[in-house]
Amino acid sequence: MYKSLSILWKFSRPHTIIGSTISIVVLWLMALEKMTYEAHLPLLFWTLLVGITCNVFIVGLNQIIDIDLDKINKPKLPLADGSLSISNAYKIILVSLMISLVVSFLTSVILGWLIVVILLIGIAYSVPPIQLKKHHLPAAIAITTVRGLLVNLGMFLHFSYASRQFSLEQIMQSPLALIPYQIWMLTSFVVAFSIAIAWFKDLPDTEGDAQFRFNTLAIVYSPKIALYGGVFLVGLAYIITIFWSYALGDTFLGIFHIIAFMAFMMNVWFVDLRQSKTITRFYMIFWLFFFLEYISFGINAINFL
Repeated sequence: MYKSLSILWKFSRPHTIIGSTISIVVLWLMALEKMTYEAHLPLLFWTLLVGITCNVFIVGLNQIIDIDLDKINKPKLPLADGSLSISNAYKIILVSLMISLVVSFLTSVILGWLIVVILLIGIAYSVPPIQLKKHHLPAAIAITTVRGLLVNLGMFLHFSYASRQFSLEQIMQSPLALIPYQIWMLTSFVVAFSIAIAWFKDLPDTEGDAQFRFNTLAIVYSPKIALYGGVFLVGLAYIITIFWSYALGDTFLGIFHIIAFMAFMMNVWFVDLRQSKTITRFYMIFWLFFFLEYISFGINAINFL
């Protein structure tokens, strides 16, 4: 039993599951009034179930398509190392697909159609002949659209609609006008992070990507351009958010981003593009900054400090 759960956990790509979970919880906190949290815990539960199963379907499908590539780039993944069969992988993603679609529409019509769009982008990202991930620009656009825009704006509107703060008519007429500035701050930051994720994730995988003719930024130009291009975008996002926070009187967010920016640059300092271990370590630590970004907005939303 433990072995099966361990294989499923690796197959689900834990850092993406954790990222999805934290983002959904924080957007739930930001969309609702503190006094209504307890009443809307079921809404959070069902949305988390949808988000996690949707995530498992997308990353699982990607691993099925990439099994030969992963034997070079990520040999410890369950399909690549043979600990999970392809037939069982298909069963996992099909069950995940059904759960995410059915539960999303039962939860709210906005969540249902949001998940449909995310799933379609996920399929287009991985599956030939479209296979957006084979080219660095479409890959970056796909990842940014999902993690940067659809998750943040879409989940906020879903929670607002499901908690009856906004009617469906209001959302259909002017959805963007209903988004508060804190959500725009978070969204703009995560957009920059998402582009960087699209570039950074390929840094440890240049050997396999080159062999399978994936035109990632690190292959088409160089690993150095992929690294420092992402660093520039994320650094700019930190600086803009710091000034934005102080201009709007969010002192906690301002202080947090100053500290996080310094820690991020320290992480960059220790990257050696000639050593794959330092690249992988940098990328996984980068996800911690992604998690912390949401957590900081969650703390700010409940006025914990």
